[in-house]
This record gives sequence, structure tokens and C-alpha cells, in this order.
Amino acid sequence: MPAVVVLVAVLALFALGYRYYSTYLTRRVYALDPNYVTPAHRYSDGVDFVPTNKHVLFSHHFISVAGAAPIVGPAVAVFWGWGPALLWVLLGTIFAAGAHDLGALAVSVRHRAKSIGTLAGEVVGRRASVLFLLIIFFLLTLINAVFSVVIANLFVANPSAVLPVLVTIPLAIGVGQYVYRTRTAALLPSLVVLLLIYASIPLGLLLPITLDPLAAAVGLTPKTLWIVLIFGYAFVASRLPVWLLLQPRDYVNQQQMLVALAVILLGVAVGLNTIAAPVVNDVPEGSPPWFPLLFITVACGAISGFHSLVASGTTAKQLDKETDARYVGYMGALGEGTLALCAILACTAGVAATRADWNALYPDYATASGGATGNFVNGVAAFAGNIGIPETVGVIFAAVVVISFASTTMDTGVRLQRYIIQEIAEIARIRPLARNLTLATSVAVVVPLALALIPGDFAFGTLWQLFGTTNQLTAGLALAVIAVWVTKNSRNPLAVLVPLVFLLVMTSWALVVNLVRFATAADPVQAFLLAPLDAVIFVLALWLIVEAALALRRAWAARAERPAAEGAEAGAAEEKSTDTAEAGDR
Repeated sequence: MPAVVVLVAVLALFALGYRYYSTYLTRRVYALDPNYVTPAHRYSDGVDFVPTNKHVLFSHHFISVAGAAPIVGPAVAVFWGWGPALLWVLLGTIFAAGAHDLGALAVSVRHRAKSIGTLAGEVVGRRASVLFLLIIFFLLTLINAVFSVVIANLFVANPSAVLPVLVTIPLAIGVGQYVYRTRTAALLPSLVVLLLIYASIPLGLLLPITLDPLAAAVGLTPKTLWIVLIFGYAFVASRLPVWLLLQPRDYVNQQQMLVALAVILLGVAVGLNTIAAPVVNDVPEGSPPWFPLLFITVACGAISGFHSLVASGTTAKQLDKETDARYVGYMGALGEGTLALCAILACTAGVAATRADWNALYPDYATASGGATGNFVNGVAAFAGNIGIPETVGVIFAAVVVISFASTTMDTGVRLQRYIIQEIAEIARIRPLARNLTLATSVAVVVPLALALIPGDFAFGTLWQLFGTTNQLTAGLALAVIAVWVTKNSRNPLAVLVPLVFLLVMTSWALVVNLVRFATAADPVQAFLLAPLDAVIFVLALWLIVEAALALRRAWAARAERPAAEGAEAGAAEEKSTDTAEAGDR
């Protein structure tokens, strides 16, 4: 099948989803009010609470949620065939991610822009808040471990990409200093930096950077040494002010994201590539089953709990009008789905011209997992070649894109991990860990570093599945909070309950499948490390199911005792009372 047909069909369905389904969610489920005074106006302080144009806010929100995950997950999942992967991206984006991302933003705005973790304690119960912290700790640990391996593999495979990535750091710091000191817009300087990065690609081809001699001298493999250096960088970057490095890198990556999508989409349209992969692949005996593992392999790009962390408490503080949540939240989910679509096409139509070529790249699950990012990079390079970009330049361009996204996610992930560790330490009354930033950051680095250093195809073959289950549990918690809030306000929660139940069933099922596989494996790492980790996550999943069921039952019982109009008034009264209490505290 021509890839352009799939591309146009999916983008058309995404457009219909935005036009009709997001309208239904906005009006009937979340009842967004254009006259509601958002926290950005109510608590405006010029620092955190800042009313922001919806187009600007969308850009910041989208680049915050769009990392390497919507590339890696689909690039692995096409092992089972492009049909199941594409169907999950399509339906998951429109009906699950759209309701999840928009709902997390809407509920946070109605609760003073608080984070989903705090909302879990307020809306569902205190135990749900503790559950949230534990799940997020696992999620961030796995994200940081896997993305460090992504970056290291690409550095080893593409030494010419090292220089363009390295020059990004001082250039981004320069943008940060300029914007911070002059208080000017970041668009023009970020575009200049992007041009300088792309100009450095030919120089990188002439001066490839490799760690082979140094790695041999210290007795490590180049990949291992890269992983250590990457976490060393993450330690330093996570301690810097956000305006100095993290935010300016977001500015640059925002432009890079648009360029990458344009190259891929234009390359598919011009090249008329045919999808070489099968619709449903006849996988070798002993391969993991696509049902239910597909739904945890493709997390970002279909539905991702990480989005609720960004939407609530961060994006919510900048929302100008409540109705802007439709554009920022739902459109952000569609943007992530589009990136996942591009990854599927790159790994099924761009990376190979024939079925035999594709089979050689995806002969078994382990090979498919280990070669996922490489297949995406080579597929994008093929699309770039369709519009006249030399293949060697296209490969480095795609590698720089993936590394940049993964690096930015790691910068944020290690920083968030430090916050979570300090919060857990406060609850456990471990004062040194809660108060000492260096100690907390060290823990945030050492734990994922230990996982990343496990040899073999551990990161993609195993950790990625644990990442998926943890991420989907986070999404489940967010959907549970949203469902309880919608029910309390006497609105139809079906649009939230369907993806909630589906996620919990698929995640629990996948956890059981993996638990059996890990526990019976001959590999001691799987038997004695992964099996216990999987069991812990499974317990958290059951805990989430119980908490969500109890909270929903309470909300439904309270709803049945009063008419819908009274329910809406009660919701408004609740918001007013909490605002009053907060004002009293201040």
C-alpha cells in the first residue's frame, strides 16, 4: 500500500476527531466555560501564573510532551505488523489520549492549576496520592534509563552526529542568557541556533567523534562510557536554572520538531514509498504476543500518563481561557499521534523497499527492539532523500532529532525525579534526602544509571515494556481522577471510563504475561530483578483499580442523591470553598 494513502487517511481522521470529538468533550463532558477566570488570571504573578496566547502555549506544551517515546514505541511495535500499531495510534490518540490530555488540563484549571498527584489526593483519596508518587518514581526511572541507552546507541552508530549535538548545549545556553537578560522573544534566536546546528552537520561528517580509544583505556565499551557521560551531563543540567538550558533547548527543539515533521511528511508525499512491512506479521514462535503487549509498547503516541504531568500544574498555570484547553490539550495529543504515525511509516516504508529487506530488519522481537531507533533514523533519511537531501546528511539529521528529543526529556526527567524523591523522603521522614539537593539528585541519577548499564538488549527488550506499563498506570490514575470529577459534576463519564477500563485491563493483562515470562526465564536478571519489579507494578495496578472503583462508587452515590443542576452548583461551591481556604492560608 502507498504510504501517502495511509498518511492522508490518518491525518484526515485526526482532523475529524478534533472537529467533532474534541467539541463533544469540550461541551458535554468537561463543560469548558469561556468566562471562567482561569488560575493564570486569578493568581497572575508574572512568573508561574502567566496568561498565554493559545498558539504559544500549544507550542510549549507540545514540545514538552513530545520526546523520543512516540518514536521508539511504534518503531518496536511494527514488529507485529503495521496494522495493529497504526490502529492503536489512531484510536488511542483520538479517543483515549484526547480525553486524557484535555481532561487533565481541564480538571487542573478547575483546581487552581494543581498537579495530578495533588488532585489524586483531593479528588480520589490520600492513598491515591501515595500511589501516584510510587508510579511516577518507576516511570521516571525507566524513562531516564531507556533514553540514555537511546542516545548512547545513536552516538556509537553515528559518530558524525556527536558534534551537532554538542554544539547545541553552548548555543542553547547563549539563547537562554539572551532571552533572560533582554526579556525578548525566543523565536528569532532559536531559529538562528537551529540553522547553526544544521550547518554543523557537514562539519560533523568531516570530524566524527568517537570514544573508542578512551573507552579501551578505561576498560569500558564505548556504549557504556557514553551512558556514564550522559548521566553526568544530566546531573549537571538538572541542577542548572531552567531558563539557562532546559527552556532554550525547548525553544530550539520546537523548531526542530516542525522541520522534522515537514521533512517526513513531504518526503512521503513526494517519494510515493510503498509500505514493505506486512499488515499483520507472522512472528516467530516464542515471540511476545501483540495482544496485549502492543498497548504498553506504544504508550506515547497513543496515550501517555506523562502528558498529565505536563498538562496539570504546568500548562494549566498559563491557560488564558478555559476553552483554550481544547486547542492546547487535544491538539497536543494529535501532534504526538502524528509523530507516532511518522515513526510507523519510517519503519515500514522508508527503511526498506521490499518485504525481504524489511524481514531482515525485523526477524525477531529482540532484533526489532534493539534496532528500533536505527530503523527510524534510516527511514527518515530515505524520506529526506526523496526531497533531495543526501542520504548521509539525512541520517545525521534524523539522529540529531532523536538525540535532541531524548536529551531534553532526560533533562526534565532527572529534575522531576529529584522532586519525587524529595517528596517521598518527606513522607518517609528521611530529612537528609529530602533537604539535600545534591544527595537527591545523586539518587535520581544512580538508580536509572544502574539499570541502563545492564548488558544486552535490556533497555528495549525489557525495560521498555516496564516503562509502558508504568506509563499506562499513570494515565489510568489521571483518568480515574478525571472520571471522578466528571461524575461528581453530574456529567456523562463514559468518554473517560471506556479508555480507563481498557487501559487497566490491558496493563494488568500485560503485567501478568510479562511476570510469567520473567519468572520462568533462565536469565537471572529477568528472574531476580525484572520479575520482582513487574510484581510490584502489578500490585500498584490492583491498588489503582480498587481506589478508582471506590472513588467512582462514592461519586456516583453522591450524584444520585441530587439533580444535575445541583451537582453543578455543588462543584462550583467546592471550588469556591477551596479558593477561600487557600486565601485564608495565605
